[in-house]
Amino acid sequence: MDATDAPLNAPLNIILASGSPRRRDLLRDAGVKFTVRTPHEAVDEQLEPDQLIMPAEAAKKLAERKAGAVMQELLAESPVGMFAVIGADTMVVKGARIFGKPRNLEDAKGMLRELSGCTHQVITAVSVWMMAAPEAENISMAYRTFAEASSVTFRQLTEDEIVDYLRKGESFDKAGAYAIQGEGRALVESYEGALDNIIGLPVERLLREFPDFAS
Repeated sequence: MDATDAPLNAPLNIILASGSPRRRDLLRDAGVKFTVRTPHEAVDEQLEPDQLIMPAEAAKKLAERKAGAVMQELLAESPVGMFAVIGADTMVVKGARIFGKPRNLEDAKGMLRELSGCTHQVITAVSVWMMAAPEAENISMAYRTFAEASSVTFRQLTEDEIVDYLRKGESFDKAGAYAIQGEGRALVESYEGALDNIIGLPVERLLREFPDFAS
């Protein structure tokens, strides 16, 4: 069943399955009313090598796991009503390499060196799981997943610029070790595509797919 086939004749409870303050701010700025809920247990983010060959599909798989984990916990509570759970995953990709969040300072430094002077892709996948439960025993579910891609080109960075940026402390929970919405904007020469996608949640696309979220 397609997610939009679920009847929306009751108030919709929108849940963001992410602790990211950036995603929270993007949704709030778009006028979406939601609550935040992350899974009690960490979601397995390991992927098989054959899955990593196609980064967009890999990101979609992880977004589905995150939204699905919260939905499973919600189901265990026998909820009644209309619910939408939003999961997301962002990947920075250059050539055949996927850049996750840096493990430490040296890892972050290595990422920025490799991205310096080059163009990379930022892929954010979004998975929306819908549940209609007019009664606890009468539940229908559906989900839809999509991925958005943007391109970012870094300036040619000096070693001093990389070290100075890392001192600002915003690298360590960001894929690719930078935040375009923060001090990391100074590293960027140009970008193509949706800025909200680069930040971590393509809200404009999300609201095109699910216009009821903004009502």
